[in-house]
Amino acid sequence: MIDQEGNTMEKRLKAWGNNRAGQLGDGTWTDFRTTATTVLGLTSAEVVKIAAGGAGPTSGHGLALLTDRTVQSWGANGSGQLGDGSVFSHNAPGQVVNLSSATGIAAGGTHSLALLADRTVVAWGHNNYGQLGNGTNHDSSVPVRVEGLNKVIAIAGGLNHSLALREDGTVWAWGYNINGQLGDGTSASRNVPAPVGGLSGVSLIAAGANHNLALVGPAGRGGVVMAWGYNATGQLGDNSTIDRYTPVKTQDTWTGEVMRLAAGSNHSMAVTGTDNTLHAWGQNTSGQVGDGTTENRITPVPVPGITGVQLVAGGREHSIVLLGDDTVRSWGANGSGQLANGTTTDSSTPVTTLTALTGVDKIATPVGGDFSLAN
Repeated sequence: MIDQEGNTMEKRLKAWGNNRAGQLGDGTWTDFRTTATTVLGLTSAEVVKIAAGGAGPTSGHGLALLTDRTVQSWGANGSGQLGDGSVFSHNAPGQVVNLSSATGIAAGGTHSLALLADRTVVAWGHNNYGQLGNGTNHDSSVPVRVEGLNKVIAIAGGLNHSLALREDGTVWAWGYNINGQLGDGTSASRNVPAPVGGLSGVSLIAAGANHNLALVGPAGRGGVVMAWGYNATGQLGDNSTIDRYTPVKTQDTWTGEVMRLAAGSNHSMAVTGTDNTLHAWGQNTSGQVGDGTTENRITPVPVPGITGVQLVAGGREHSIVLLGDDTVRSWGANGSGQLANGTTTDSSTPVTTLTALTGVDKIATPVGGDFSLAN
């Protein structure tokens, strides 16, 4: 990375927003930061993937998968979500114990997940609804095996539930289910994985706080977006505000094929078309849909001025994208500086968060939290 004076700089993992639990990983307990700070001890070169978890304005934790297949964690740890064998929060990264073959990571509200090289899944942290999937409802401060899952290719964490996509295109879910977030036609929570009803041929998954998205069919080639779970603010995009206990079709108001999906706490996003435009729907009280209003949207609407989207992520009440010009833009709630534009003023339209000089190729933000990570 080159700075504005032409000097070579070592790239570092960046964080901004709420920091009451040390989730920015910069070695401080500063309440929040309105511009990006550096996560201690991790160079961008060694970070393969990042994930962020959180369950409200005073909660949050970060995860980083390293090139040696170990995982570092930091932030809130009251339920053991850092996986270090303790329940003490940390404001700088430390290693998740008993984990040396991770290939993927995901974070929920106060629990964490890792996909292993053998394509099984482990989880740790809060487990009151069975979101760890190990057949119990007891928290664990160290990774435990998710029961009955193999051949997994992707994982996602909701507020209190978890998802896994298997290589056969089926989706499995476990944890909290009062709003149908497990998609099995019931409202009974489960502490072991079960298949989501009626889904096959899935290529992409995303978990919101209490709802989920799946792309049925290959990304970029005729896929259909399906959604299920909590829908009070229209986050399923089916032109209703009725909770759905099995998957329903999101109205495809866009032109072109779906390339990526993302879910925030109560809103959803899809990257579509050859120009990678963005559509969003659901809760919009803080402008997190990005259409210049604060009106909830029960069907997808375009986010004006956003094209060339490479990555997208949704937070508790904000959204973030990485564009093809290597800039990061965000919009929505900003009371804790989660837009990183130096203010605490909400924005219902995109603002510049990081410039191309930062050399970002990864972003993450928690479905239930108010901070973001970029690497």
